Amino acid sequence: MRRSSMLAGLCFAFAIFLPVSWVAAENTIPAPPEGNLRYSITVTKFKNEAGWQGRWSVGDGMQTVMTNLLHESGWFIVLGDGEMRQAAMDEQDFAASGRTAQGKKTAKIGRMTPAQLLVRGSITHVQDDTGSGGGGLSFQGFSIGGSAGKAEMNVTIYLVDSETGQVKASTDVIGTSGKKGFTVGYHGSDLGGLGGNFGGAQKDNVGKAMEDAVGQAVMFLIDQLEGIPWEGSVVMVKDGKVIINRGSREGVAEGREFKVGAVDELVDPDTGEVLDSEMTQVGSIKVTKVKEKIAYATPVTGGGAIQKGMSVFTMDR
Repeated sequence: MRRSSMLAGLCFAFAIFLPVSWVAAENTIPAPPEGNLRYSITVTKFKNEAGWQGRWSVGDGMQTVMTNLLHESGWFIVLGDGEMRQAAMDEQDFAASGRTAQGKKTAKIGRMTPAQLLVRGSITHVQDDTGSGGGGLSFQGFSIGGSAGKAEMNVTIYLVDSETGQVKASTDVIGTSGKKGFTVGYHGSDLGGLGGNFGGAQKDNVGKAMEDAVGQAVMFLIDQLEGIPWEGSVVMVKDGKVIINRGSREGVAEGREFKVGAVDELVDPDTGEVLDSEMTQVGSIKVTKVKEKIAYATPVTGGGAIQKGMSVFTMDR
């Protein structure tokens, strides 16, 4: 009994001195820090290049699970996937046709939130050694094994800047079914027709491998945020107040200070591509009131030079 207590104490002491990433490696998505500024992001359908067929759709599954995990993590403004956004546009078009009642609840064109970041990927390998244990899943009449066996899934992830179309970062992750599932759960009924026991304690081994791969991918995406500039714009300057087009949705809070300046883009005369941008700071502002999509601020410096259309940046840029 004493030996067990000593061993547990040593393990705890050792964990204290481990890097945070090692301690969190047991599939835990960390909570965003206080004052975290969020980016809008959407996940496209993953290509199934592994040839894994005859069961539930791994491409749809990856997209659904990653969209949900990104949303639950609190690090991003998560937009619907392509099908969700298309359905919203169809509803807007239907409302604009004049065949619906018009009012405040009517879907309006031109108000969809654009994605700053895109996530796409490819499933390059799936190894499924699932046995025939009970308690598995069902998909359109097919049975997917139980708890026996093991599965592995290799996935390539790309983070794309929606403005330029350039890949900001990429990585390869390998998900395995033998690891503890990530703490943020999801609902299996959304996975392209998948039904059965596919939540936090799902028994399908490919599903477990996918959950592990998605969790690693989300951790990778969070790690990239430090190198992506966060910015907004001044939408109005009136009576000593500055209103910017970022609010609580983006993580803006009262008391936050931002730089304000004019941005000059350096454009390639041969291709028209924006090569870089230079900001000339004219002042700074401090947020005094926050709504969902906008924030009110007062000038700290350079109040007379701040104008509508200028860019807003974090103070550490």
